[in-house]
Amino acid sequence: MGTDECVFCAIAQGEAEASLVYEDDTVLAFMDLQPVTPGHLLVVPRGHAIGLEDLDEEVGVKIWQVAHQLGRALRRSSLRCEGVNLFLADGEAAFQEVFHVHLHVFPRFAGDDFRLDAEWRVREREELDTTATAVRKGLSELVGQ
Repeated sequence: MGTDECVFCAIAQGEAEASLVYEDDTVLAFMDLQPVTPGHLLVVPRGHAIGLEDLDEEVGVKIWQVAHQLGRALRRSSLRCEGVNLFLADGEAAFQEVFHVHLHVFPRFAGDDFRLDAEWRVREREELDTTATAVRKGLSELVGQ
């Protein structure tokens, strides 16, 4: 999908409707059309970036700064908010549905419907060490870029 067909690019360019909460030259935040809970926000870069590989690190920092501020604002709002989730899906396997980077910021409260299901169990140290080695190798490959 190119930027011509990207709904988040259209919102950033003022060509599609959105209930804006925040905007600056780099990012904007607006209400999610399919909120998990009332107050569910999306923080997106103005420039098109499909996933984390395409996202400039400084823009990524700005996205998280704005999300942090919005999470604090949700706690101070009149909305029901006993906690806040920040959620970013990068890639189809991670359930990314709109292929323009976006960070979900949404209030949580006891009894809401949001769930993440996994096999939450303690792993053996050897397995964790092997995995850590693989991640360190990936990091070393980034240094040369």
